Amino acid sequence: LAFCRGRIVRVPKGPLIRVVGTEVAIPCSVSDYDGPSEQNFDWEFSRETDFVRIVSTWDSTFTSEEYQKRVGRGDIKLRRSSNDAVELVIRNIQPADQGRYKCSTPSTDATVQGNYDAEVQVKVISDGLSVSGSKARSSTSLRLSEGDSFKLRCSAITTSPEHTHLHVTWQIKSGSSWQDILSLTHEGKFQPGPGYEERYRSGDIRLDTGANDTYRLSVSQASSADGGAYRCLVSEWVRGVDGSWQKIQEKSVEIATVSIQRTDVVISTSNVSVTERDSLDLTCNITTDRSGIFQAEVMWYFSASPDDTLSDAQLLLSMDHDSVVSDSTLISLSHVDRNSYRLLVRDVDVEDSGYYFCEAAIWVPLHNGSWHKVVERTSAPVSVVVTALEPDYDVFLNASKTPKFSDDPTELNCRITNVQDTEANIRFTVSWYYRQHLPGDDVVTEELLASMDADWTLLLGDRGRERIQNGEIIFSKKSADTFSLRIQWTSESDRGDYFCVISAWSRHRNNSWVKSKDVTSASVNIFWATQDYTLTVEAVKLKPFFVAGHTFEMTCKVSSKNIKTPRYSVLITAEKPFTDQSNPNGTTRIISLNQDSVVRLEDWTDQTRVDGVVLEKVQENEFRYRMYQTQISDAGLYRCVVTAWSPGGGGMWREAVNGLSNPIQIDFQTSGPVFNVSVHSDSPTIYQGEVADLLCIITTEGMPLEPDDMSFDVSWFAVRSFALDREPVLLASLDRRGIVTQSRRNGSSDLSLERISPLEFRLRVHGCEDHDFGNHYCVVTPWVRSATGVWQREPDIKAKPIFLSVKMDVLNAFKYPLLIGIGLATVIGLLSCLIGYCSSRWCCKKEVQETRRERRRLMSMEMD
Repeated sequence: LAFCRGRIVRVPKGPLIRVVGTEVAIPCSVSDYDGPSEQNFDWEFSRETDFVRIVSTWDSTFTSEEYQKRVGRGDIKLRRSSNDAVELVIRNIQPADQGRYKCSTPSTDATVQGNYDAEVQVKVISDGLSVSGSKARSSTSLRLSEGDSFKLRCSAITTSPEHTHLHVTWQIKSGSSWQDILSLTHEGKFQPGPGYEERYRSGDIRLDTGANDTYRLSVSQASSADGGAYRCLVSEWVRGVDGSWQKIQEKSVEIATVSIQRTDVVISTSNVSVTERDSLDLTCNITTDRSGIFQAEVMWYFSASPDDTLSDAQLLLSMDHDSVVSDSTLISLSHVDRNSYRLLVRDVDVEDSGYYFCEAAIWVPLHNGSWHKVVERTSAPVSVVVTALEPDYDVFLNASKTPKFSDDPTELNCRITNVQDTEANIRFTVSWYYRQHLPGDDVVTEELLASMDADWTLLLGDRGRERIQNGEIIFSKKSADTFSLRIQWTSESDRGDYFCVISAWSRHRNNSWVKSKDVTSASVNIFWATQDYTLTVEAVKLKPFFVAGHTFEMTCKVSSKNIKTPRYSVLITAEKPFTDQSNPNGTTRIISLNQDSVVRLEDWTDQTRVDGVVLEKVQENEFRYRMYQTQISDAGLYRCVVTAWSPGGGGMWREAVNGLSNPIQIDFQTSGPVFNVSVHSDSPTIYQGEVADLLCIITTEGMPLEPDDMSFDVSWFAVRSFALDREPVLLASLDRRGIVTQSRRNGSSDLSLERISPLEFRLRVHGCEDHDFGNHYCVVTPWVRSATGVWQREPDIKAKPIFLSVKMDVLNAFKYPLLIGIGLATVIGLLSCLIGYCSSRWCCKKEVQETRRERRRLMSMEMD
């Protein structure tokens, strides 16, 4: 129990077999200890029974006399790997060092538990491993060509008395470090090094064993990366008591230095520039020092980009290793000499511009007569530019029609002149551009109107796209050498510079069209002088004085300048006093007449006077307005608002300028009565379900009138809030003819509105509810009959609101629900008692025949 729970000191399980003359490291660790994290260690050695002190991590005087020199020279030392582990390192171990080694740890625990030392047996054997290379002198340095094969041999043997295994690794020196190629492990497994896995699986790299303990490295398809120094690294391994493998020594020998001559494929020329219809001549050279029999396979490729891979490139022509060339009409491939291959492309086209490169493969014969590909290389791409044969021509742009006013047509003709050296496979297209004039040094940008592609399809730009689609801008080809641009109705935004670009297109061998040349014309400026539009409107009152009930008449005379064939639209407006409740803003649109002489009533809503206003056109620039049977409420300032229109594109009218006339005032001098309105209620606070009475009382001051000469329109409004911060709601209205109109209501309450005297009107709310509360007021519109018998409408009068509050009668609200609840509870209780009695009387009755039992302390088993 103490061993399981206390300190544990561990060393490897012995015996540890080591080779004489090698460096030995014996690890020792401690765990499950108390005290400081960094522990100390003491090492002792024994050949027979007594232990001799070797070295300690905490006591410099711990070493015995016979080990002081070796410890002082550093041949024996302690190497700490962590706070709880060290290694005893012995350099150049000798047979005298064979024996038992004990590792001890001083106690730092509160209680003594576990083990504080551990022993391991070390056995020293003689060195029986020998490693050697090939005895042939020629093997120390090899010069090979890329794609060749080579073999290297080394010999390794051991005469160790113990049962050991050898681990053989072939390495190549890459830079200053050695890199593993292929190993035969001490467990008998082949293990390729990093980067050699694929070549090992394909069989290009092998490791074979032969007689006399030889190990042969075979390399096929040698590349430039296989050049360097090669060595054979052999290590000796032994299996420990616990079954793990331990490396006891390692030796190496350099075998040979291999140099690989790289095979390069280059094109003899750099960037090439040829003219269309000429021939392209390229030569592919293979650089190799291979002296034996070999054949070359050559393939020529073409790509549009220098970064394209072989899979993306186009194969032009190829020649296999039997000198068989693939068929082509315009391209030929010839064998110039042993290492040169010529590509000839006749009658080149602009499409032949791009990047050309060749791929070459070297084939060597095998013993069975077949051919084997040993190396394959691709040249760097060569840029080839084919210059097109440009036609020679000029471009002339003129304006056959120029605008003098806005909305006049504009027509431009773009003509091709002085055409020379053109062939039948040349086609011309046009592109139209617009450039706006900007003040100062602002940058002027060109805007594309439209362009044609090679098959004369029209492509529209962003500017004027909608106008072009609507037919306002027309592009056409008048003849083989003339293109036209026509603007049906030129606007001010169309002023600026216009120019055209004629593009020449050449037909290629595959019947495709490629642009070869662009020629830009001189610009044509479209501009006309403009002056600001002016419009003058004068209003004249025809009758200097009139009274209420008569006809009001005024004329509006219009004059304009710098407007082409104008037409006018007229609007009559009235500026009423701010006391007019129907128009709080003060301005009313009465009647209008548009440029096509169509009359329309605007805000004239008096149904009794629908035909009371007339607006007519007297002359082309004169308009007359009449108002029949004028009312006192018609008092105000009247104006003519005139808009001048000029003809626009497509028969449409375009607004040019607006004008406002001088005001004409209508003012009635009257000494009639003055009306006042108030709201009264005997009981402004009521209970739900009761009737609320509200009175609208009208009083008069000044000149008395007969009741038959007065009439009133009364409207009741409510604001559903304590403060007047919400929109008023119309409750009901009574016009002067006695017709009552009620608004739609959501609750169950009802309204009634009646006239109870010539100057009093009563509003009743029947069955008041909660939502009937709020500020209530009435608005009265007086009508007075004049001496001529015409009814005149007076301004609206608004009464001061009165607040109506609705309370709830608690007793009446709970009386009927309480009685109904008590009655239902009584009925349900009686019914429950009746059901319980009947169930116990007839449904659940059970007779039990049981013998009489005496009262005793012990009961029968049946009663348990």
